[in-house]
Amino acid sequence: MLYLNVHLTVKNSTDIETVRQCLVELTHLSRAEPGCLRYEVYHSHNDPSKFEIVERWADQGALDQHRKARGYTEIYAPRVIPLVDRTPHPSTLLA
Repeated sequence: MLYLNVHLTVKNSTDIETVRQCLVELTHLSRAEPGCLRYEVYHSHNDPSKFEIVERWADQGALDQHRKARGYTEIYAPRVIPLVDRTPHPSTLLA
């Protein structure tokens, strides 16, 4: 099982709503992909420019396929990544 947490900070406050809408659409598409066990997006109450994506994939192959799927190639890569600073955190579940 693969765990991935991605921290996003929107660069320009005027893009927060655009990023939010894109992430909602991305979430629906990602959850329907084979091998997606968990896909959640959180929006900070303390800092509106911050989002966190929490992903769980069955294996590396499922994550690789996700990065070729419509949500990633048509929404995330072209419409979200240019608007944010992004820090991925591949993780190990401790408990």
